[in-house]
Amino acid sequence: MKITFLGAGSSIFVRNVLGDCMMIESLSEATYALYDIDEMRLEESREMMANINRNSNSSKATIETYAGVENIGGALQGADFVINAIQVGGYKPSTVIDFEIPKKYGLRQTIADTLGIGGIFRALRTIPVMEFFAQEIEKHCPDALLLNYTNPMGILTGYLLHHTNVHAVGLCHSVQKCAEELMTGVGLEADSSVNTRIAGINHMSWLLEITRDGKDLYPEIKRLAKEKGFPENDKVRFEMMDKFGYYVTESSEHNAEYLPYFIKQTHPELIEEFNIPIDEYLRRCVRNINRWEDAKKEIIDNKNLTHVRSVEYAASMIEATILNKPYKFGGNVLNTGLITNLPQKACVEVPCIIDASGVQPIYVGELPAQCAALNQTNVNVQLLTIEAAKTKKKETLYHAALLDPHTSAELSIDEIVKLCDELLDAHGAILPKYQ
Repeated sequence: MKITFLGAGSSIFVRNVLGDCMMIESLSEATYALYDIDEMRLEESREMMANINRNSNSSKATIETYAGVENIGGALQGADFVINAIQVGGYKPSTVIDFEIPKKYGLRQTIADTLGIGGIFRALRTIPVMEFFAQEIEKHCPDALLLNYTNPMGILTGYLLHHTNVHAVGLCHSVQKCAEELMTGVGLEADSSVNTRIAGINHMSWLLEITRDGKDLYPEIKRLAKEKGFPENDKVRFEMMDKFGYYVTESSEHNAEYLPYFIKQTHPELIEEFNIPIDEYLRRCVRNINRWEDAKKEIIDNKNLTHVRSVEYAASMIEATILNKPYKFGGNVLNTGLITNLPQKACVEVPCIIDASGVQPIYVGELPAQCAALNQTNVNVQLLTIEAAKTKKKETLYHAALLDPHTSAELSIDEIVKLCDELLDAHGAILPKYQ
């Protein structure tokens, strides 16, 4: 058994996902191949995983490292599973560019990694790397399953499934956290007796049902939300539930920029009213950079480091495949009639079952009309960004940006076109040439 991790310089995520795998008996003796272009961060992750392997796994696993583009073939050769968690362009220059140039036009963002101008350009610079990975996977491990954790999830996974021959599924932990965040937000206890049904698109999937012992919990949750007031750190999602009927999977800070209602130059008071953290991802990046030296002492340099299973899906999915033991998860897959009122070409997030026969998505049917309509505004941008990345046409890139809900609510057509051109120039050689 060989599991390859692309982007292994992401030490904390490597610990969560591969540490989880080492905790499973059937995966305890696997070979774990770590790949990154940053040799220093790669070595840090190797040291961390060696400590976990020794302290929590009796050193049964084999850990290999591969640095640089020229060595990706070795990392992938014979892999059974490939995990992808990369960030192309990093905090500087690319993330800063994605925030600061739109700000000149009056366009403010919170996270900018999934939709909006930031999400579009993150996709455009990441897709060429994903294409390279796909070519190498097809060459060295064509039967491997690629578990994609990289954002923008819907665009990148959709691109892989439309334009490569790789077996891929997109994974995000917002699905398994959704019900707990809703219930704790109104003071209720979330436990294993709570059943949910969730479907939509990544970061905007809908909690269609939430029950305990067959009883619908939504009426009580909505009553408490009105009585107690919306939680301070989750006001956008609670407002959307109040007005559209259903709670959404991803955080308020994310959803604030997927919609045209909350970040508005004409209504600046909404930022404070809904506690919207403008520029949050920039601050988060700086915090993480500044804290890394301290974190290294706990995570990398700690010879006594052990591991406790996280909420990530990957390890359970791999175990289910190896043991032919069905496991249910929320996955991002092509919409092959799974959600009937979203486009067939869309990448949707639906319940899936995995076992030795592979990933089997579960039919959902129609979403509530208002939920499908909100999803559609995001799907428009995703599909056009995929097309722009494939054709390298500026016109299609403009279409994607012009149809983005938040961007189009704030800027004129001419401003959006100029913004796209300026971002293309600023990112320079990190992007392919667009005509």
